[in-house]
Amino acid sequence: MRAELHPNSVNPLAAVRNLGILAHVDAGKTTVTERILFATGTIHKRGEVHDGTTVTDFDPQERDRGITIFAAAVSCAWNGHRVNLIDTPGHVDFADEVERSLRVLDGAIAVFDAVAGVEPQSESVWRQADRHGVPRIAFVNKLDRAGADLDRAVESIRSRLHPAPLVVQLPIGTEDGFTGVVDLVRMRALVWADDGGTALEGPVPQELREAAERRRRTLEEAVAALHPAALEEFCAPPGRLSDATLAGALRDLTLTGEGVVVLCGSAYRNRGVEPLLDAAVAYLPSPLDVPAVRGTHQGTEQRRAADPEGPFAALAFKVTATATGRLTHVRVYSGTIEKGATVWDPATRRTERVARILRVMADRHQPLDRAVAGDIVAVAGLKSARPGATLCAPDAPLLLEPPVAAEPVVSVAVEARRGTDTDRLAQALARLAEEDPSLVVRTDPETGQTVLSGMGELHLEVAVEKIRRDGGPEVTVGRPRVALRETVARGVTGFVYRHVHQTGGAGQFAHVVLDVEPLGHEGGQEGGREGGREGGREGGREGGFEFRSAVVGGRVPQEYVRAVEAGCRDALAEGPLGGHPVTGLRVTLTDGSTHVKDSSDTAFRTAGRLGLREALRACAMTLLEPVAEVTVTVPEDAVGGVLGDLAARRGRVTGSAARGGEAVLTATVPLAELFGYATRLRGRTRGRGTFTTRQAGHAPAPAPVTAPAR
Repeated sequence: MRAELHPNSVNPLAAVRNLGILAHVDAGKTTVTERILFATGTIHKRGEVHDGTTVTDFDPQERDRGITIFAAAVSCAWNGHRVNLIDTPGHVDFADEVERSLRVLDGAIAVFDAVAGVEPQSESVWRQADRHGVPRIAFVNKLDRAGADLDRAVESIRSRLHPAPLVVQLPIGTEDGFTGVVDLVRMRALVWADDGGTALEGPVPQELREAAERRRRTLEEAVAALHPAALEEFCAPPGRLSDATLAGALRDLTLTGEGVVVLCGSAYRNRGVEPLLDAAVAYLPSPLDVPAVRGTHQGTEQRRAADPEGPFAALAFKVTATATGRLTHVRVYSGTIEKGATVWDPATRRTERVARILRVMADRHQPLDRAVAGDIVAVAGLKSARPGATLCAPDAPLLLEPPVAAEPVVSVAVEARRGTDTDRLAQALARLAEEDPSLVVRTDPETGQTVLSGMGELHLEVAVEKIRRDGGPEVTVGRPRVALRETVARGVTGFVYRHVHQTGGAGQFAHVVLDVEPLGHEGGQEGGREGGREGGREGGREGGFEFRSAVVGGRVPQEYVRAVEAGCRDALAEGPLGGHPVTGLRVTLTDGSTHVKDSSDTAFRTAGRLGLREALRACAMTLLEPVAEVTVTVPEDAVGGVLGDLAARRGRVTGSAARGGEAVLTATVPLAELFGYATRLRGRTRGRGTFTTRQAGHAPAPAPVTAPAR
């Protein structure tokens, strides 16, 4: 049952796996993590999510709500390998926790419900892993449930996620009769007793031999079609792949992302966990298998390989406040760090001293003397490092690219219930924003209220509750508001703006002619959310904004063109309709003129800012509101009422399907209409309905909200 060590196992890093558990809400990822810890002997009693006794869901709110809210790291050993696991949240409101975790992981296990298959958040976290280039294997969980179907789940992976699923197991038994799996790589049966102990290995049952041979042949054909070396062996007599060639090809295809190995089981009944661990160490990468991390120093790109003897470089991805002090979770990419060492934060240009190094076991910690390349640990003593900060050797500075924080979409006004607690509230909010970069705290310039913004209603509820549970002041919370955007519905051409400012000394002169037009669907509806994630821009386009210059004859010098672009970007902060950020527009500088003495970068930047503001007032502008894709699962007899309620919430139904006596409805609904939807849905379905959401960009607000053109 044990996977062989990697051929380079002479290097200790080859026996390290830094993995994440990714899934939709209720697919069972926390239970998978719990069973992995039990199978590896890390814990001696299996915890249950519904009992609030799991290791990784240790926060009181997680245990009360029965969901994972905060990414939790654990470490265990399996067959000579050290496996560092991060159990990530599955709810869309906490997608930023997944984003920061994926930034420091080498591989991942994607967990799917055998009944539901690919669900909305499954798709979202899969795309996040694609963006970070994280290799994955898939585990189809809950095969013991009524309606479970491995083939249907695999087909949903193929059709919705578009990888080449490589199924390496065949279930033994169905639904409640599920007892084990046939390992198609080594052609053996693994059967678990009712107590969920160690699997009994034996030959493939006679009644499944034909199906197993057929599926093994299908697996070989799929692998040969993707792997040149496997194809060569497959085409030679006797026309089949050896176990070693098949296993090696599966690893290669996993590392390149061309294929996804699919396993199955029931984590709750402790069936299929040991083969999953074997597959994780056999197919997923070690720190040696991933490319050297890239960073910059003084504008020059540098690479740091996973070498304990190299210069120290690490990335902080999570900060937590504990009873004993502040802990900074880091991934060490290169070099070695020891207790008491001094490290350099190039972003803040400050040195920090590492007081302690800890191996993390959720809310428990094991002291270490040192951490080396490939380790994921927590360090105590850092005072100013934030999530996304680079820590490096003072004599070998390097700045790593930080994870990009998601843009908040929902806001609430918060204030201390007692006026004397205002300062305490400010301190509590500052701690929240320090731990979670997707929470933004600001002061409304019009009302003077403190506004807390986050990724959703639940996200803000958890944040406010955390203030109370951590001993903070009593807080009054206003009604949630969504983050609106403004965009250009109809533009203007040839808009002339002259900036002339004369004082006693040198004056300012800048003359610009601007064309403003809509950027289109991509920039207008999606660009505001996605445009800034790629870490750069091409051709002047970023975040739903594109700038072009069509000036000829040098009438506006190039350095002034760049100043005009910078000024236009400044103008995007506040639109003419209601002061909301502007997105989805293209600005073209078509002409202009300069003054021999009074023109400067400052003058043209000011002209760009004020000129675009005036041009936007001349455009027909439209408000955009955030929308969400909602998947509602309800009994068939409640479908009519649920559809009517979605329509009343301005929802647009995009799909429906029947599944085991239930209806699964998919709709696009404005986020503002989803506040309080959970309570309404429970009432309409007598507590039997559930729903999940994921962000779907922005869409034009309805006529009553849309301001007229000026």
